Amino acid sequence: MTLTPSSEENQPLDTLIIGAGISGLTIAHELVIAKNYRILVAEAQDRVGGAITSAKNDEGYLWEEGPNSFQPAPELLRLAVQVGLKDELVLADGKLPRFVFLNGKLNALPMSPPTAITSKILTWGGKIRLALGAIGFARPAMAGEESVDQFFSRILGKQAVERLVAPFISGVYAGDPKRLSAKAAFSKIAKLETYGGLLSGAILSSKERKAQKLNEPNIPKTKAGELGSFRQGIQMLPEAIASKLRETGTAVKQKWTLRSLEKQGDIYISKFDTPSGEETVTSRSVVLTTPAYVTAKLLEDYLPAASQALNEIFYPTVACVVLAYPKSEFAHDMKGFGNLIPRTQGVRTLGTIWSSSLFAGRAPEGWQLLLNFIGGTLDPALAKLSESEIIAAVHADLKKTILRPDTKAEPKAIAVHVWDKAIPQYEIGHLDRLATVEAELQKSQGLYVSANFIGGVALGDCIKRSLQEANKIDAFLK
Repeated sequence: MTLTPSSEENQPLDTLIIGAGISGLTIAHELVIAKNYRILVAEAQDRVGGAITSAKNDEGYLWEEGPNSFQPAPELLRLAVQVGLKDELVLADGKLPRFVFLNGKLNALPMSPPTAITSKILTWGGKIRLALGAIGFARPAMAGEESVDQFFSRILGKQAVERLVAPFISGVYAGDPKRLSAKAAFSKIAKLETYGGLLSGAILSSKERKAQKLNEPNIPKTKAGELGSFRQGIQMLPEAIASKLRETGTAVKQKWTLRSLEKQGDIYISKFDTPSGEETVTSRSVVLTTPAYVTAKLLEDYLPAASQALNEIFYPTVACVVLAYPKSEFAHDMKGFGNLIPRTQGVRTLGTIWSSSLFAGRAPEGWQLLLNFIGGTLDPALAKLSESEIIAAVHADLKKTILRPDTKAEPKAIAVHVWDKAIPQYEIGHLDRLATVEAELQKSQGLYVSANFIGGVALGDCIKRSLQEANKIDAFLK
């Protein structure tokens, strides 16, 4: 066993960060670069990035197996610039249409009031119901915590939930609208109702966002609707952050697995299994940026009530299936972001991102690259399928949705990544569970938890929350 010192004086580290996903790396970057603290980042995998997984092969394909794009939030853009990725940023045209597969065909989502009127996604009755609800003519909220299904059905109507909201939830959470909490999973939208209606709330909150917008000339300017990535994939971001940290002399350890955590006086003692044997690290503070089920295990003996609450956060199994086809095999003009599929349409796949339509250089000339997602809360049986069975299921669905039904082409299988525990589900009671965790953490000053089961699963949300957490740690250390 080796005692790992934090400095030449053999003093404890200021902060030990467990996990080198985007949350842990963002906190580390802020504490080291902006605050000049002495830290160590420990990651159990042999790579940084967590769920961010970009890959490429010799055939000319570049793809994502985790997050596939991001909203270019100011905090994310600033971080990318700080780590030298300003010129590597790529943006997909915000005017590219998004589609919903309904009644046997693709229907473009309305992007303006005139297209909303002519759209066939909703019936006239459904459109009127949605419009009335959006401007404030909705039933009062029911007592207790509303599910996503209850919230949007009350405001926008059942048809809008089935054909618009539920497919979107499949794309973001791979979840069940009847189990997800509206206040936890869609806190920003739920808050809009307090303005007198979703439409008026959206207008007023948009004005507030513009007033608060970062006015930094070095941050790339973006347009509404654009989605971002980097030339060699999103993994460029965590790798650039880790590289920047190492340049400062900050250790970013890989294949370091935390086995125990305890506190003696004001100092935390953390023991790791590493490739060179057991290592012990002392620190003034510790940040756990691991998934809820991992964090629960680490806190099982130390903070049992927090551990129990974290164990209640459900993660469904989701597969990312990366397939390619010749462009001649598609029944549609493949100019768009992709398509989502309501669960009522007899199609198992949740949705498909038209990756090579979004970003240049993702597929060889004449080929279309598709990122397909299948599984989720409503399809637990996916976990029992073999890789070949998953590919066959997705291929059959694509013949129903975007391929020519008579195509004889077999898919070029680029990758299949089955995430056994994919996306944390913000289900009914989620905020109460987080409150329990926060109350327990107050019993152990200097211990923090920051991960995508808190405050949003999107990349921009993770970075924004991590910057806020870094400020809390800074205040504690001072």
